[in-house]
Amino acid sequence: MGGTPFGKSLGDLGGPGRERARRRGQGQLEAQVLAALHHSPGPATAAWVQQRLGGDLAYTTVMTILSRLHTKQAVTRERSGRSYVWTPAADEAGLAALRMRRVLDGEPDRDAVLTSFVSALSAHDEQLLRTLLDRASADDGPPPGEDGAADPDAPGHRDPSDLTHGG
Repeated sequence: MGGTPFGKSLGDLGGPGRERARRRGQGQLEAQVLAALHHSPGPATAAWVQQRLGGDLAYTTVMTILSRLHTKQAVTRERSGRSYVWTPAADEAGLAALRMRRVLDGEPDRDAVLTSFVSALSAHDEQLLRTLLDRASADDGPPPGEDGAADPDAPGHRDPSDLTHGG
């Protein structure tokens, strides 16, 4: 996995003969740390991550980012001597889903957020979502009704197409 840094190249921002890191946002740092962990051959130390990011970040900054990612359940950690080794908690798709759930959990009107999200999907994404929802429903066991079909007149029943039509 080599020593290729995952950050952008550093400019000479600190005056003659001195290189200093450009200021990066927390989200960008978290993404770079996660990318480094995804490229590690196994659990990685903070020092390993720091080295892969080009060494421009202080060790304490890397530890802070890893701790924040741990709080967000994006990474796991395990004791190794007096320190920790870190592992991504999920692949990139899983992490994106975690971020989406966090955003949804932070909104008071979940129905409005989901309705807006679904109504903005492309036709392909809408069909994929329908397929996934159908598959998830099938995994939950047979729905109520003699023939295994959901009762459209049952209280609380919503047709999946309601989501795309603002219902």
